[in-house]
Amino acid sequence: MSATPQRHRRNRRLTFAAIAVTAGAGAMVAAALPAGAASGGGAGKSRTVDVQMLSFNDFHGTLEPPQGSSGTVTQRQADGTTKAIPAGGVEYLATGLREARKGHEYSVTAAAGDMIGGSPMLSGLFHDEPTVEALNKLKLDVSSVGNHEFDEGKTELRRMAYGGCHPVDGCFESGKEYTGAEFKYLAANVTDEKTKRPLMNPTFIWQKGDVKIGFIGVTLEGTPDVVTADGVKGLKFGDEVETINKYAAELNKQGVKSIVALIHEGGLPANGAYNYDCDVPGAGAGISGAIVDIAKNVDPKVDALVTGHTHQAYACNIPDPAGNPRMVTSAASYGRLFTDTTLTYDRQTKDIVRTAALAPKPVNKVVTRDQPKAPDMTELITRWNALAAPVASAPQGYISADIVGRGSEAPEKPLGDMIADAQLEATAPAAKGGAQLALMNPGGIRADLAYKAAGGEGDGVVTYGESYTVQPFNNLMNVVDLTGAQLITALQQQVSGPVNGANPKILQVSKGFTYTLDMTKTGADRIVVDSVRLNGAAIDPAKTYRVAMNEFLAGGGDGFTVLKDHKNKLVGVPDLEAFNAYLAKSTEAAPLAPPAADRITVVK
Repeated sequence: MSATPQRHRRNRRLTFAAIAVTAGAGAMVAAALPAGAASGGGAGKSRTVDVQMLSFNDFHGTLEPPQGSSGTVTQRQADGTTKAIPAGGVEYLATGLREARKGHEYSVTAAAGDMIGGSPMLSGLFHDEPTVEALNKLKLDVSSVGNHEFDEGKTELRRMAYGGCHPVDGCFESGKEYTGAEFKYLAANVTDEKTKRPLMNPTFIWQKGDVKIGFIGVTLEGTPDVVTADGVKGLKFGDEVETINKYAAELNKQGVKSIVALIHEGGLPANGAYNYDCDVPGAGAGISGAIVDIAKNVDPKVDALVTGHTHQAYACNIPDPAGNPRMVTSAASYGRLFTDTTLTYDRQTKDIVRTAALAPKPVNKVVTRDQPKAPDMTELITRWNALAAPVASAPQGYISADIVGRGSEAPEKPLGDMIADAQLEATAPAAKGGAQLALMNPGGIRADLAYKAAGGEGDGVVTYGESYTVQPFNNLMNVVDLTGAQLITALQQQVSGPVNGANPKILQVSKGFTYTLDMTKTGADRIVVDSVRLNGAAIDPAKTYRVAMNEFLAGGGDGFTVLKDHKNKLVGVPDLEAFNAYLAKSTEAAPLAPPAADRITVVK
């Protein structure tokens, strides 16, 4: 499964004139009022009150500080240079959120999906029960679902939300039954195909005293493109904008005028630094991607958009269709950042004040590791680590240096090459499928392999817990027949089509498979067809090749629809088993070195 940015946008069936008529009239009434202005708020109450909203996204069960480059954020310095700051870990996130709440009478905490799924072993081994327990301790109030909430299907998602022990693995802690999420999971645009009803609550109203804020939660409409077919079986995923606008109107009818949309879809800032100003030279000028289209079409009734999915950091102002300022934020991923936003609530209009002077001011804050650890989170990690230790600490192999995967922004990643090689080796024997090459989706690589020891195993040792964190989905390997023409089409689908045209997903390839990617061109023309070769021989469009890939890709996931047209499928071992078998060939004296990542020639 992939968390790589993608988008399939249709023409929006919205009438801008009709939207403009509904533009937050209540917000504009208080245009001249500073926060706390006394007027019409009742005896002893000010007209406006500041509500703190803390938000984050794409946590992915990352309880311990992530390793390698995945565990840093980039900070832009005053002189234009950048600095990498170690960040993340729920012990520090808890401290950061709790400190941020001090002095705020009104504070709500929200998230934009992918709290679970694609998780490191400490959480994933226990079906993410440790993460939900941690989120409960963090006092999370509400979260939208993301695509990864569906990794194990709708029944498991409902169990995560409402509690009960796992139907197969049972209860993990003696004498304890999993009690579920204390926060609200929202899935407004996910409906059951049979009943036509939302899978989970579409909205949540947070209230303290006379202050009410409504939340609408949606995941990306393209969730079926990035989740296995079994994970979304029987479900329909609706258009984000249409869904949000529908429920914004319903909240208004209930008297709720202050509305925040939690959207598991995101954008791509022009700079990767968390403190990059994406409103220069103008509002929202420094961000692109699917969220821009969404933000420009969501009804002005909605006062703020908290987003995710792309694992990027931004805090932008993308004006709503009526021209009012409206914040759009994302706090990167893995708990490395959280966003602190002040929402000025007008008690008379019951709306959020959104003017040039009083627009919500979001700030992304780093979850640094130089602050005290939260003792309750340390206890949680220690307790679950003790249960995982017999499996997690087992050595699988040795590496000579960091092997970068998730933390690499390059099209070809050293760890991607290693995984593809492992998959080819596992499936090349005739009895195992006779694979000639292997393809790996980049979003399925969830971490780096770090040389420095995370525990007591020693530098260069790769433990089962670390390899699991890299490949947590346990996808079965498939070996299939594809024609040369289909292979070339698959390469072209990396950089074209409704899913990957705007945000390419470059497949990681096994040794001997080479080609040129010309990024100076557009769409499918970026693949230089004459350059595609296997072991030095040009790919023959009419010839049949045996190709290994995980079951997610073989099902057409991540927009690679041509891969569904395969023939003669043989199902093999789980991808993690193949990876661990490859690691097992190494020794302390002969560790695996990072691959050169020279199989794809990139022209920029």
